[in-house]
Amino acid sequence: GIEFIDSYYFNQAEYVRFNSTVGKYVGYTEYGVKNAEAWNKGSELAQELGELERFCKYNADLHYGAVLDKT
Repeated sequence: GIEFIDSYYFNQAEYVRFNSTVGKYVGYTEYGVKNAEAWNKGSELAQELGELERFCKYNADLHYGAVLDKT
């Protein structure tokens, strides 16, 4: 399977991450946890899931098909 991860950093430290396997945002600091809770309830999660559908799955199908063609 394919996993999509979108990480957010502040001062070179990751504070929150969207992980497609989990299907939501996960916070890694106190600030990140607060952001993750808010983003999972708001429009941010829908936008992230939309990006996953629109970009990742479309391109994964293209790349996967190209790999199968070469084997």
